[in-house]
Order: sequence, then structure tokens, then C-alpha cells
Amino acid sequence: MSLASREPRRRWPRRLTLALCLLAAPAFAQPAVAPDPGAPLPYVIGLHEAYLTPQYWAARLGNADAPILNRAQIEAQNARMRAQDSHIQDIAALPAQLDAATVRASITALSSWPTRALYNDKGQAIATALRSAIEANLGLDAIPAQVAPAYGLVVKRAALRTFPTRERVFSTAGDTDIDRFQESALFPGDKVAVVHRSTDGRWLFVHSERYSAWIEAGAVASGDKATVLGYGTKGPYRIVTGATAQTAYTPEEPRVSRLQLDMGVRLPVLADWPASEPVNGQQAHASWVVQLPVREANGRLKLVPALLPRSQDTAADYLPLTPRLLLQQAFKFLGERYGWGHDYDTRDCSGFVSEIYRSFGVLLPRNTSAQAVSPALDRLPFTGKDRKAVRDRAVTDLQVGDLVYIPGHVMMAIGHVDGRTWVIHDTAGGSWFGADGARVQAHLNGVSVTPLEPMMASDTVRYIDRITNIQRLRAKTPE
Repeated sequence: MSLASREPRRRWPRRLTLALCLLAAPAFAQPAVAPDPGAPLPYVIGLHEAYLTPQYWAARLGNADAPILNRAQIEAQNARMRAQDSHIQDIAALPAQLDAATVRASITALSSWPTRALYNDKGQAIATALRSAIEANLGLDAIPAQVAPAYGLVVKRAALRTFPTRERVFSTAGDTDIDRFQESALFPGDKVAVVHRSTDGRWLFVHSERYSAWIEAGAVASGDKATVLGYGTKGPYRIVTGATAQTAYTPEEPRVSRLQLDMGVRLPVLADWPASEPVNGQQAHASWVVQLPVREANGRLKLVPALLPRSQDTAADYLPLTPRLLLQQAFKFLGERYGWGHDYDTRDCSGFVSEIYRSFGVLLPRNTSAQAVSPALDRLPFTGKDRKAVRDRAVTDLQVGDLVYIPGHVMMAIGHVDGRTWVIHDTAGGSWFGADGARVQAHLNGVSVTPLEPMMASDTVRYIDRITNIQRLRAKTPE
């Protein structure tokens, strides 16, 4: 599918930018007394102890609690995203019947064998026989002439895969961090439309709001369309506001025991649960009684109560979108291991920023390639014709929460110190010149805080030189 057509804003208009800066001055002006940066830290260039705390960056703002978008503006932003960005899918609007060609095209758009060489976790080239078996498991010849989409809820954090297999494959022998068949993940309560099943029956090809891919059948419970699409839309709920949260352990109902819930997950609360009635063997006064989907033996959906301890980092609603809380949410992931495509029960760069904004109720596309060009955001694009001065000025003008895209990567701006712009990002690596003039190749491999200006893509090319887009979430202004 092609992107919805909208002429991207080539530059934030100068007069408008100045006006917005003046209006936003209380939120982004420097305080009278700059906070103490703390002791310098080794290795990462320019890093100080205090830079690893959200409080430091918030204290540098004149009014860190000024709203960036209010609830109504966020809802309008999400409506634009759903209307204008073709990477966002409305599974409720799928027709009752899909023809075979449509289903096949959806699958082959994703499940196309890479042209580059692939290796297994032992560094051996993927055998031709294994490739044939994986491709045969797509079951393309078994797609009926007409397919009626089935609906289901995801019951546990589950990988979305390029092909219907758990086989991990890598583009470099010996480098087993980035599994090229790992696409993303879905979380408990996510809604899917099922349009195909693999030959072995163990995998489903699904459409979700932000992605289409293969998921293990055991992670999805099928139900009627109204129940699935209505899950969690009414009544009170809890939003996961920590990097992750967990349900309470319960041997009585292991299907909802210690479930990982990632930032931004929304769960309905059973507010009328009788105070004297235990939930799965435990009294509920110290927890929220939430409703979770489980998969019965026949694959059907059942909604059951579960306990979400009050000690877990959750909120009764989406957080107010302010610079302070953006910083707070981002730093909750600090030090988390990098997980390509939500592998390792963590996340990658685009998953990182998606989950941060999801805790505020803001919808973003899944991947950097889609986020970077989304027509629904306030986009500042760059081309190879943009010279150093133009790029440097744009970086100097970055505000807290702005998203900076280079090919295959996204970073979130957190502030400026001593002439440098600082970002937080979930990254496999990074590079800069050391004091001896040699380029440092850092295996960061996690959520890290770095300055942007010194970061190098090669000996001669800066990250700044490779910026393709900057995306900003601000109230929409006239074109």
C-alpha cells in the first residue's frame, strides 16, 4: 500500500516557528540556575552522571509541565494518523470476505525470501532444504477463493515473524543479535484479524492495527468480532506506565500468572468485583482486578479476572503529554537491552519511541521507515541537498520529545547542554572520535543517552548528515 497523499512540509515556516517558540517559551526556556551535571563518566563522550536522570533535563526547562498536546488534541492527532497513514490498519473495516489474491498479496508482501545470504545461530548458511520447508509452510496454495477474516485477542506477549517459523536467521555469521525473521511483537489484549493459517497449523497470518505478520496460533484466542473489537473500550481501565509491569503470580490460573505487560498496554478494570471475593486464590484489596483474555483448549476466547498489583507502575488514564513526563517515561527504559523487532522481551529504537508515546495515548506507526515519513505528524524532511548549516540549525532547534530519523534508526531529543544536543535512543551501537583522534566503535546495545553532534556514521559522515526527517508532535497549525 502507498502512503496517503499529502505534500510534506518542506520546512517549518520561519514566522510560524518563531511564533511557536515564543508561545512555548515558558516550557522550553532555560532556568535561572542550571542544575549540577554531576561527575563526568568514562567512555561515552561528554557524559555526566546527572545526564542519566530525567530530573536533570526537566530542571533545565523553564516550565516542564506545560502541555504539548491536551487530550482532545491527542485524539485529533490519532484520528489524522488513522485517516492519513496507510501503515495504520482498521481491522474492523475489513470486508466479510477477502478474495484469495488479496490474502496472498498481503502474505507475499512480507514473506519474501531475502536475496542476501542468511546464517543460523552456529554461523552456518541456511540450507536449501530448510528454506524450502519454511516457504512451503506459508501454505499459499491452500488459500481458498474466499476468506472470511476471523477475530481474536492476543493472550501473551508474542513475536510477529516474517515467516511461520521460530528459526532464527542472521545476515552475518556469528552475529546473533538481529534475527532477520523477527518483525515485531503484540501484547496481551491486542486485537487481530486472522486471514490465513500455515500448512502445519501452528501459525496464523494476522492483521493488527500497526502490523501484519505471522504469530504463533497458541498466542491468539478467537472470538466473535463484537467481543474482540469491544474488549477494553468501555469502563475504567489501567494503563501500564512502567517500562513493563507484571500480573500477580497465581498457580490457580497460570494463563494470567506473571504476564509481562509493556508500557502503554491498556487493560479493563472490573470495578464491581466483590471486595470479599478472592481472585485466583488471592484477596484483591492490594491489587487492581483487571480482565484478561485467555485461550481455551479449543482455541476460543475466554475473558477472566486477574490481579495487577498496586505496586506495579500503572495509571488510571493516559499520562498528560508534557516535557517532564516524556522525559520520565523515556528514562524508565534506560539500560534496557536492545531487542530488534521487540526480541528478547524488550524493544528496538522505533518500538522504544512507540511505547513512550503510547503511554500518553499517542498512536505511531511501528517501524522507523513508516514513522519517519508519516503524513499525520509535523514533519521536517531533509534531502542530500541540505547543507551542514541547515542541518545543524535544525538540530539546535530540537525540543524535548522531537524524533530524529536517520536510515534505520530513531532518536528522541531530551535537551541541550554546553552547545550539544542530547538524545535518548535504543541502539545497537554508536561511534565517535576519542581524545586520541581514533574513532570509537561502541557496542551500546541498549537504551542509551548520547550527544548527537559527535555521533559518526563513518570516519567522514556524521549522524546529523544522515538525518532524513524530524517528526514533532505539536498542535496542528494552518498550512
